[in-house]
Order: sequence, then structure tokens, then C-alpha cells
Amino acid sequence: MSNEDDLDVSDWIAEGPFSKPHSASQSVPVPAPAAMSSAAAAMQPGHGKPLAVCIRDLRVSYGKFDAVKGISLDIPQGEVFGFIGPNGAGKSSTIRVLATLQPKFRGLAMVCGLDVLTQPQRVREVMGYMPDFFGVYEDLTALEYLHFFAAAYKLPVAKRRGVIDDVLALTDLTHKADSPVEGLSRGMKQRLALARVLLHDPQVLLLDEPTSGLDPRARIEVRELLKALRGMGKTILISSHILEELSQLCTRIGIIETGLLVAHGSLTDIYRQLQLKRVIHIRCVDPASDLLDRVRRIQGVDSVEQQVDRWAIKLHEDQMSVADLHQALVEEKARLVMFQPEAMDMETAFMKLTEGKTA
Repeated sequence: MSNEDDLDVSDWIAEGPFSKPHSASQSVPVPAPAAMSSAAAAMQPGHGKPLAVCIRDLRVSYGKFDAVKGISLDIPQGEVFGFIGPNGAGKSSTIRVLATLQPKFRGLAMVCGLDVLTQPQRVREVMGYMPDFFGVYEDLTALEYLHFFAAAYKLPVAKRRGVIDDVLALTDLTHKADSPVEGLSRGMKQRLALARVLLHDPQVLLLDEPTSGLDPRARIEVRELLKALRGMGKTILISSHILEELSQLCTRIGIIETGLLVAHGSLTDIYRQLQLKRVIHIRCVDPASDLLDRVRRIQGVDSVEQQVDRWAIKLHEDQMSVADLHQALVEEKARLVMFQPEAMDMETAFMKLTEGKTA
């Protein structure tokens, strides 16, 4: 990399945010001006926290195949949004639109108030895209790899090494700086890819299946890194079909199937939307003969199942919280020796909302 100071490869690098801008002749017509101005107005602080991502009626087709069928979505700045769905549901197509890599679409897509279709280069300056594959750079060391992309991002030469050192430290790869990329584990390659997208300090990160194919330890390392980025105020859109991990990381989630956004909100919001019930296991000492009937009449209790050594209560949390149920049981003179709510898991919501279909 001896000629790195003179390197300018931003016009021909074929990966991620360095792809050559698409010509206007490739583009599908943009929405009507009225729709554009309405969406742009939604990006303003007067509508609450400014939006990092704004999507309106997004549609992506490949020939006669409709991959995305009219998705609308807002992601405020600083939020971590999880995009969940089976393979082929439309997650990657949506992310590629936001990454300026899919010029043939209908609808509106904006990143930090910038139109993806008409301002792709400016979008790339505020966005970092990490695809679900690493790319082929086996002849470089990790340090050379980052120098290559720093030059492509046109980082000032005087600041380049300092920035590279910072992203290596953030991703815990300083000790691997001189190691060949081809010798890195998949987990380390994923962290190196994250280091690459952080070089120009983007406001928005688009991460397509960042933990795909990783072993459990590597998944934990990547998850902890994403938590650190969340703490730095980055807006993150992350797609995955590993549901449990996103439930621990994301402020909101969206579930997509056959190109449609079938639900979005916090995990609690989705449970309430689906009217899913939380199961609470209780055990009482010497319960009164009529206690079971009284528990069944408590507001929000859907049913009570008698098991060998406990009762299993199904609770509508939109009607009564778990804490209020505990208080209600105490008021009914239940002498509790066990009160154990089952953890809500995203798989339950996912399986109820989807049938395993793809677009």
C-alpha cells in the first residue's frame, strides 16, 4: 500500500457504499412531488425526533417477481431497528435500496433527509453498509484492507492512520492489524467489515445478517460491539433471522414476510397487537377451596391450568401487568411460594405472524 496517498478508487469499487452511482436512465420514476414533500416534512424535528430512515410505499420487483410490496417505515435517529423475516422475505432488497445499490424501485426512500434515488452519493457519505458476505480481499492484511477503503472514502491522509487505529481498537482487532485477511476467522472478518463501515463515521449503519454463520462466541462478540455502537448514538438497521439476539439488542423490530411488513413496534407492542398471553407459574401453600375460582375472575386472567405442583396462569398483559397480578394474588390471600413469569420470546411472535413463506 505504498501509494495509498494517491489512491482514488471510489468510482469503481464494487462493494457496499463504494458502488458506482447508477445513471438516471436506470431509475424508476420517483413519487409525485406532493408525496415527496410530505415525507421530507416528516424528517423535520418538529415531528418529534428526526428520522434517520424514511420509507414510503417501497416496492421492488425482479421481472415479474415482487420482492417488496409496499413497505412504509420510519426509524428515528439513535434507534436500533431489527428487520426480521425468513430468507427471501424482502429484507436484503429493502436494505439494498437504502444502500443505493438497488436503483430500480418504486416509492420513496430517504436516509437522513437525503433521497436515495436522486442523491445517492450524499447518502453514501452518511451511511455505512455491511452486506451478508465479506468480499474477496485475501491478498491484503487487515491494516492494508482498511487503508484501501480509507483512501476510497477520501479520508485526509494526515488523519487516516489515527482513524484506522481507532476503528481497530473499537472492534478489538488491533492485535490482528498485520494479519492476512484470509487467515482471519469468520467472526474476525465480520468485525473487520464493521471497522470498514465505521471509517467515515456514518450516522446510519445498514447491517445485513451480520451474525450469519458465526459460532456462539463470535455472535456474542458482534452483539457486544453493536451495543457499543448503539451507545455512541448510531442509528442501526440490522436484519436477521436469529430472533433471540435482536430481542436483546433492538429498540424496535419489524417482521417482514412475502415482501410485506406484517408487524412492527417494540416486542411488547407486538405481543399486544397479537393478543399473545404471558404464562405465569405460581405455587401456593394450602390454597383455599375457592381460591382457584377467584384467581380465574381476576381482570386480565385468561385461564388457569392446574398442573401437578403448580398453577399456570395465562395473562393478557394489555389488561393487567405481571406486577399487578402478583398484587392481586396477595389481596386474594394466596400464600405464594413461587411466582415465575415465562420469558416472552420473539420466536412466538414470529411463528404466529408468519407461515414460513417467502415472497
